Amino acid sequence: MDKEPMTRVGYEKITNELDFLKSKERPETVIALDEARQLGDLKENAEYHAAKDKLALIDSQIRELGSIISKAVIIDPESLPHDKVSFGSTVELVDVDTEEEFEYSIVGGVESNADNGMISFNSPLAKQLLGKEEGDEITATLPGGQKTFEVLSVMYKELKL
Repeated sequence: MDKEPMTRVGYEKITNELDFLKSKERPETVIALDEARQLGDLKENAEYHAAKDKLALIDSQIRELGSIISKAVIIDPESLPHDKVSFGSTVELVDVDTEEEFEYSIVGGVESNADNGMISFNSPLAKQLLGKEEGDEITATLPGGQKTFEVLSVMYKELKL
């Protein structure tokens, strides 16, 4: 079984989402399905089919989140050294060509969200950053082509998901 590294914050977010689906969303959908079933002819009952489809989607999400949780390995980035880029590090970078600055936190795959500055430790950029320290330069092959970055700082910063 593959293990899925994640931060405590990411684990809590996923378990909260699973609890919400199981305790609120699914029971409400089951009630809506039962109410729609009582309306009669199921062949032309749009409410019934919509509730049935929604229940199937919720059950699928519950299975997927359950699978992720069963594979979770919680890593506490606060306990790791951050003199070099590692899991949970927040890295400030500057594009050497454009002088545009970026800030990324290295997290587990299920937690990643590049728009919020969180990249998976398996992403091409993170793989090239791991082990680097302040002042190092890397040339990263990214979907948009090659870019050269300088590491401005490496630190630990509490994540907000």
